[in-house]
Amino acid sequence: MFEVIIAIGAILLLVILFMLFRIGTLVNVVKGTDKKIVGTSNKVNAVLMLLFMVGSFGLFFWYSWVYFDDYTVPLASEHGAAIDSTFWITMAATGFIFILTNVLLFYFSYRYQHKEGRVATFYPDNTKLEILWTVVPAIVLAALVFTGLRAWNDITSPASADAEVVEVMGYQFAWAVRYPGVKDNQLGNYDYRLINDREGNPFGIDVTDENSYDDFAPLELHIPKGKEVLLSIRARDVLHSVFIPHFRLKMDAVPGMPTHFKFTATKSTQDMRAELGDPEFDYFITCTEICGRGHFSMKLKVIVDEPEDYEAWKAEQPTWLKLNPDFLEKVPADKRELAIIKAGIDKEELEASL
Repeated sequence: MFEVIIAIGAILLLVILFMLFRIGTLVNVVKGTDKKIVGTSNKVNAVLMLLFMVGSFGLFFWYSWVYFDDYTVPLASEHGAAIDSTFWITMAATGFIFILTNVLLFYFSYRYQHKEGRVATFYPDNTKLEILWTVVPAIVLAALVFTGLRAWNDITSPASADAEVVEVMGYQFAWAVRYPGVKDNQLGNYDYRLINDREGNPFGIDVTDENSYDDFAPLELHIPKGKEVLLSIRARDVLHSVFIPHFRLKMDAVPGMPTHFKFTATKSTQDMRAELGDPEFDYFITCTEICGRGHFSMKLKVIVDEPEDYEAWKAEQPTWLKLNPDFLEKVPADKRELAIIKAGIDKEELEASL
């Protein structure tokens, strides 16, 4: 009811403003001033536009200075320096043009305000000027594009042989991660037709592939500090996007089209907590694609460990097959013994549970 009253009030206000405008027009007709092109407000408006420019740029620079640390988070990856450099070069180039064009826009509005007897200069074309404002932006944009392309090629190039490989899968509305086992360091195959949350196979892991037997799927993403990490990214339903701002990491997760992102973390979680003075700080993966009603909840904690802590953590993780022994029935008979060994399943416990 309250919203309806507000809507009615807004409509009445617009009607009143329109009637005042009409009354003002009729008064001018009666006075014989309705044919006058320039009113006393012409110069006032020109001055106000200059004041608006000064005030707007003042707020722009003030906000950028005061809140700089709020929208520029600390860097925690090797490639991030190239990303930041490209970003700030782009900001400098586009910011300079933005300021220049807007200063000229508002200055021209003041300088060339309407005056009786002044006639605009007819200036149909200028070949040199048109070549200048075409060639210069083209050169600047090409330089920015190729600078960004160099960073992109580095990020998406093949990872080194000893890189840590982690699969990241987005789905409505969460992230799931899967690691290759320490015994073979190879992720097992998956098949979207095998995805079944009720049975405990959200990844669609193919148990006919020997590499899948020692894979494990923790509830948090752990990565080692100072070692190259390759994120193998996919989505199982709609478009998602992996985003970790401190690593300058963003890559879409596309259904049916795996993507990847290569990076090296330079600050552990403890390092960042000490730097920020925040003992509760954590890195997070968030989703930057509006993927549905639960989009806001797509967060996964990321923990950057020291190398020795990371290896100790990996050694403690139970395999996915060990946590889901029912899938042993789907393992080919000639591979079942290998699956039990690689998954770290105790035969006596398995037989007792059957």
